[in-house]
Amino acid sequence: MSTQVKFKDKNRSQFFPTVRKRVDAYFKTQGISTHANGAMWRKTSFFLIGYATLYGLILSNQFGLWAMLAMAIVLGMFAAFIGFNVSHDGLHGSFSARSWVNRLTGNSFYLLGANPYIWKVTHNIVHHTYTNIPGHDEDIELAPGLVRLDPAEDLRPWHKYQQWYTFPLYALASLSWVFRKDFVKFFKSEIGHHDNSSHPRAEYVKLFVSKALYYVFFLVIPYVVLGLTWWQLAIGFVLMHVAEGLVLGLVFQLAHAVEGTDFPMPDERGDIQAAWAVHQMQTTANFAPDSALAAFLCGGLNRQIEHHLFPKVCHIHYPAISKIVKSTALEFGLPYLENRTFGSALMSHFRLLRTLGKTAPIQVEKPVIVPLTKQVPEPVM
Repeated sequence: MSTQVKFKDKNRSQFFPTVRKRVDAYFKTQGISTHANGAMWRKTSFFLIGYATLYGLILSNQFGLWAMLAMAIVLGMFAAFIGFNVSHDGLHGSFSARSWVNRLTGNSFYLLGANPYIWKVTHNIVHHTYTNIPGHDEDIELAPGLVRLDPAEDLRPWHKYQQWYTFPLYALASLSWVFRKDFVKFFKSEIGHHDNSSHPRAEYVKLFVSKALYYVFFLVIPYVVLGLTWWQLAIGFVLMHVAEGLVLGLVFQLAHAVEGTDFPMPDERGDIQAAWAVHQMQTTANFAPDSALAAFLCGGLNRQIEHHLFPKVCHIHYPAISKIVKSTALEFGLPYLENRTFGSALMSHFRLLRTLGKTAPIQVEKPVIVPLTKQVPEPVM
């Protein structure tokens, strides 16, 4: 039987209406906007200026090779922090009430060598709607065949080592994004089961032009200006992206691939037996919630629960609304998963990889899925 994945709220959960009402009341009583405030603009300026400064210092050719290599590594980390703190909010439309500001900040994603248009499809629509659902959420398909996060996936002999080799794969994620992933995703007919068969003509131009410009700014210009050998340039470029990939990969995976998070399969009718918001609570976890450093660097992605429930709220407000979300979840008997530190989340991710690397596949009857149309809405507050 052909079906579409649907969330069936048989119990008519009042969790989301209640928590949304309480969060709305918080912003109203405080008299503040759900968008960026002064602190948000300051951290945005810090990361963008830091990125430009590091790039300029490298091209100044006033430093030795080891100093330039160190700056290239830090530049890769700054690129990841821009993705977390600036691009992510802009692409969700939470940075500002003005659409042009969101477009501008969202386009900072190009500084990572990544395409904002295809990200909005894979992340805003698919991942946020079908979080941790195997076959739909491609964010949990780290390296198909190599890394097993789907409990129903066949267990291969090499999976028993995946807790060791997955982390080096994260280091390659950014390089793959720059040279391969965006092109593959752009030209796939489906992402998950979302129809991805057609795009505006302008997006074809943006994809190829932006990639070409990135290659010029990070490969051609440094080669010409710095007088490096090709292999010296390659080492600097690769290590920059190794740093970027590790930061991106670890932060994103610690939100959904840790102990306690679910990876639910639709039933034979294609139904998930939970309300959408309840599903988010079951598949998402926070980490280092009390760390000011994590909040500053990760752009609120250490509070993924709040982000998934309220993607239209700027991440600068997550610490405040997290108290509301947590108390409401406990009131409704729902999980509120969190690892108290980055280290504990990292170990939890390691243990989950180890467990899934040796656990026999769950036998489920997978439905035949009808591809979803491009009109599937992004969850909103």
